[in-house]
Amino acid sequence: MKELRGLVACADAQVRPALVRFGAVIDSIEHQGGSRAGDYIVPGFIDLQINGRGSIDVMTAGAPELCALSRDLAREGTTAWLPTAITSPLDRIEKVAAAVAEAIGEAAPVQDAASPARSPMSATILGMHLEGPFISAKRRGAHPTHNLEPRGDALARVMALSALRMITLAPELPGSFEAIAAFAARGVAVALGHTDATLEQAEAGVAAGARMFTHTFNAMAPLDHRRPTAATAAMLPSPALAAVIADGVHVHPAMLRLLLRARGAGGICLTSDRVASDPAGVAQRTVDGRLMGSAISMREAMKLMVERAGASVGEAALMAATNPARVLGLGDRGCIESGGVADLLVLGRQLELKAVFVGGRELT
Repeated sequence: MKELRGLVACADAQVRPALVRFGAVIDSIEHQGGSRAGDYIVPGFIDLQINGRGSIDVMTAGAPELCALSRDLAREGTTAWLPTAITSPLDRIEKVAAAVAEAIGEAAPVQDAASPARSPMSATILGMHLEGPFISAKRRGAHPTHNLEPRGDALARVMALSALRMITLAPELPGSFEAIAAFAARGVAVALGHTDATLEQAEAGVAAGARMFTHTFNAMAPLDHRRPTAATAAMLPSPALAAVIADGVHVHPAMLRLLLRARGAGGICLTSDRVASDPAGVAQRTVDGRLMGSAISMREAMKLMVERAGASVGEAALMAATNPARVLGLGDRGCIESGGVADLLVLGRQLELKAVFVGGRELT
């Protein structure tokens, strides 16, 4: 049994002095009084939207590359993630889903620590996030023009993807509400994004079962005080959480502060929307200047929320781990509670990464 003592980020967004005992799962948390000095102990980050990192692009990667990406993410503190495919012809999406399904098995933690067959020190691949093709042509951003309506053969083929765990779609498209309900019934989390929807259409999508807004403010009709939009719906109280890219470029820090004031930490998810990229800059753009994703880690997003958007460390941990787990309906991840998977991070007082535990085992 291992032990960590420090300021533990709790599920109520508070940090409290505590002793955490754990093996592969968390055994106990002993809250303690006294000094609030020491390192932070937070849940491993869960990133619901990663398109790539470095030279690895999810759209072209095979299972070995996805497993390598899982190992790299774990070293950054992201202990679970969704490889994210973008709008493409359906046959290409099916190939990506097959690679993700294979990688899920290859990257799974081993129970026998002596076994050399698989690396236990990888971020868990929770399934595939499909961002499209059921999105608005008007708000496609950097996506290619292969937009489809969520019905008929296209919907049937997407529904058949065994690795599918989340899908982003535009609620204003014909057939969207029925599709949202069908995905939700299958256990796929639906997010609203790349959308020109009105407030009413977005709220109807949430009523049909959507659980998140994808990269709030980006690839959405903008805030308008006379024509409320999906961005408005993301800022109002809602069962659907507002995911946001906290790199300071996709969303200005002042807007991050406004979103935090509007939704509270309990209503927000941090996602990186990370893409394959060169090492320069925190946001990536197409040749014509359109934003196409970020190059930040989840730890960097958490740090920005604390330093520039006014979040506490406990609130930032909630947004980076607990809430993403909640969107996916995961009760055993994203929080430091007895019985949960022991994916744990130790952060210094400047939020520098000092240690990573994946399933209770420390990365070295």
